[in-house]
Parts: sequence; C-alpha cells; structure tokens
Amino acid sequence: MAKKAISIVPGVSDGSLQSIGSWAFLLGVFVALVTGALLTDRSNPTVTSFLVLLGTIVGLLNVTTKETNSFLVASVSLVLVAALGGSVVSSVVQIGTYLGSMLDSTLVFVVPATIVVALKSIFALAERK
Repeated sequence: MAKKAISIVPGVSDGSLQSIGSWAFLLGVFVALVTGALLTDRSNPTVTSFLVLLGTIVGLLNVTTKETNSFLVASVSLVLVAALGGSVVSSVVQIGTYLGSMLDSTLVFVVPATIVVALKSIFALAERK
C-alpha cells in the first residue's frame, strides 16, 4: 500500500507549494535585479521587506532535501561573490553603481533563503540521531 504524501499546509498539495516556491524565486530574482537597477540608494524598506519575504518563501517551499547541499554551496558562493564583488564593481565609473546595487538587492533576496535552508538542514541532521 502506497503512503499518502503529507502536505505542510492542509488542503494544499506539495505540487502547488513547489509551484508557489518556483514563482517566488522567479519574482524575487526579477524584483532584485529591477529594483537594484532603478533604486541605487538601497534604502527602500518596502522593497527590502518584500525581497526578504520572497527569499524566506523560497527557502521554505522551493528547496527539497535532495537539493539542499547544492543550494547551500551555490548560495554561499553567490553571497560571497556579490558581497565582495559589489564593492569592486561600484568603483567602475557609470554602470558600476547600478551593478553594485543589483548585487546588493540580490543579496537581500538570497540571504534569507540561505538561512532558512541551512536551518532546515541542521534540523534534519539533528533528527537523524
């Protein structure tokens, strides 16, 4: 007898949660790049809160157990490159300000997802004992 899949949210299938996570990821990347290019002052709390929320949703819904290690390696690489590369590209004359802002916005989106996935991974490791 096959086991029935248990959903995190009652009445919502895992497939639709995965779909929500996928759309949150696409929307987060789009918003991070567009607002990074348009708002170079980096001080809009509404956009920052929205990106943090989307990053949290992605971390909760979009990364499966099998994808955890790959996601953490890729996201830590992205965070390091964006954090260190932002200061480098900001020094480039005209376009550097926009690129640096886009990298900062990407960080605001990716860091919450990374934290959530890392915590989920730690909890999974603790449960195995």
